[in-house]
Parts: sequence; structure tokens; C-alpha cells
Amino acid sequence: MKFVLFYHSLVSDWNHGNAHFLRGVVTELLSLGHRVDVYEPAQSWSRAHLRAEHGEIPLREFATRFPQLRSRLYDLQRLDLDRALDGADVVIVHEWNDPALLRRLGGYRRRTPRSRPSGFKLLFHDTHHRLITAPEEMARLELEDVDGVLAFGEALRQRYAQRGVRAWTWHEAADTRVFKPLPHVSKKGDLVWIGNWGDGERAHELAEFLIEPVRALRLVARVHGVRYPQHALDRLARAGIDYRGWLPNFRVPETFARFSCTVHVPRAPYARALRGIPTIRVFEALACGIPLVCAPWDDCEGLFRPGEDYLVAHDGADMRRKLRGVLHDPELARALGGQGLRTIRARHTCAHRVDELLRILRTLGTPATRTESVAGDARSTMESAA
Repeated sequence: MKFVLFYHSLVSDWNHGNAHFLRGVVTELLSLGHRVDVYEPAQSWSRAHLRAEHGEIPLREFATRFPQLRSRLYDLQRLDLDRALDGADVVIVHEWNDPALLRRLGGYRRRTPRSRPSGFKLLFHDTHHRLITAPEEMARLELEDVDGVLAFGEALRQRYAQRGVRAWTWHEAADTRVFKPLPHVSKKGDLVWIGNWGDGERAHELAEFLIEPVRALRLVARVHGVRYPQHALDRLARAGIDYRGWLPNFRVPETFARFSCTVHVPRAPYARALRGIPTIRVFEALACGIPLVCAPWDDCEGLFRPGEDYLVAHDGADMRRKLRGVLHDPELARALGGQGLRTIRARHTCAHRVDELLRILRTLGTPATRTESVAGDARSTMESAA
């Protein structure tokens, strides 16, 4: 089949954690012999910030690290849909896109008879909490013309269902081609946390479950991420935490391997309104085999086994106790890292999610057949589709 995917960015993961899963999906589809065209706005905010802060080097590193992945840069006003959608079987629009794109795609499909070869299934992919926290933004989306929504958690799927929109739960997962243990890398510290500050949705939780435990236990700790205000940087410094800024997503496994444990601190919308959605960071950590201790979140969908795949700390004092246990009990650390890794490999890889996607497409009447790869689609070139 031919997939046409509209991403915010395939190349940049600056404040764009979804890039890991989106890249993994493309890789799996290509490995099955499907043709995949990825489009991203030439002026996406993630790509623009990355270039402003780090220049062209990260873009060249991406091309070297992922030679099989490429994207086509486009300007929405000049995008030629006849060309972009020619021969498409499936079109997926990720939620970090201009609402006008979905409107144009819906209008295009209404004008195209479904019986023609150019007919395609249109899906919207939601991996954010804005449906809950910014409903006025989501109201701008015109979903009447989509065949359904891929929601990255059951709580989110239910919200769409309540609005009369057909939706499926399609969790994120780990690209285990990239995210895997690196046992031969030497340890450099006790704890690493990888996450963006964002809009302060978890400022209190980060203080309770990350900063204060590190300070109290006098751990050798590091933080990677972006959008940290000065007061947050000052607090990290007072706790003795080494702040290193943006980290390319594909370097996360090596960074995890240099530390003895990590933590997961969910943003408030996921811990409360959208229960059961762990976000990509849990999948990343477990896939790398690093012991993980989580601030409270309710795995109501049964994705993992709390207490076996990872530990849950109920408050700051409990986080200190559990971190001390992981750091001083090698058997506990090995058991956690090993069990979490086994769970990922058994249930939560990008290959699993692509299988789920193909089953969803079959319910929509799209035969998920194997197609011949096009050699030119495996180049790491960046093209303009304007």
C-alpha cells in the first residue's frame, strides 16, 4: 500500500517527543514493503527552533542516523494535493498540523469518487492532551470527512466517541531498532531525567519527585530537555543537578546506559484527566532496560505491571526510599530493568503498533497487502513539495 503521512516533523524532535514513535512507524511500514511518503511543513516550529539553537548539524546527523527516512517539505498554500495523494491508499494526519490541512484533505476527498484509484482512507492521529486542556483549539478541526481517529489512549478515544467520532486506541510504543540496552557503556552517574519543562503543568511534581529526592540523596544526576525557564534552571543548580539541554532522541539509549536509574513524572493532564496514558518516555526507558521509578499515574489500561516493570512512588518520601533501594540493591535493579524490557519486546514495539494499524485498516475495507518497495524512498534526501 501507499501511505501518505503528514507529520509536524520527522526530522526534528526539539520539544516534539512524538517524533520517536512517528519515525518508528515509518521504519516498520517500509520494512513490510509499503511505500511511505512523509510531508512536514517547511516552517514547523520544532524544526525552526532546532535550527535556531543548533544550526544545520542536527539535520545532517539525522540523515546519517536514519538513511532510510526522508520527508518532503511543503508550504500549505502551495501544496499540490493531486501530486501528493496520487496513488495513496491511506493518509494519516498527525495532530500537530494546521487545521486547514485536514480541511483541504477532506474537501479533496469529497470531490474524488471513492471508486477511483485515487480514493484513500483518511485518519487523524491524536497524541496530545489538547482535546481536554484546549478544547477551543480542537474545535477548529473538521473531522466530518475522516474515517476515524487514532487516539493514543483509551480515555482519549472515549472523548472522541462521546462526540460521535469513530476512534481506535492506538498507543505509542518503542522503536526497538533504536531503543535498546547498551550494557557495554560505562556508568557516569546515578539518575538521569529526560523531559521538557513545557508550560509548567508539572512544576510541583518535578520538585517533589525529581529535584528534592536528588538533593536529599546527593545523587549524581543529569537533566535533558528544553523550554526550562530561569527559575527552573536555578532550582536544578541548587539541587546539584547537571542540566544539559536538548538531546537528540536517537542518543537517549546511550544516555540511559550511562546512568543507574531514571524517573517518570507525568504531566497533570495525563495523571488526572487522561488516565492510563504513559506517554513515550515510559516506553523509551523500559526498552533501554534502565530501572524506572514513576510518580503516581494510573495504568488503568493494563499496559504494564507496576511493581515488576517499574516501581511507583506515592510521594516524595517514597520516591527517596525507592531510588535508594534501586541504587543500592543490584538484584532489584537488574530485575526491574529485565522485566520492563521483556514487557516492551512482548507487547509494545512499533512493529506491534503497525500490526494494529493494519488490522484497523482492514476493518475500513483497505486490504493490508504487501507491496513492492520503491528504492528511491529509502534515500535520506529532503525534497520540496511546494
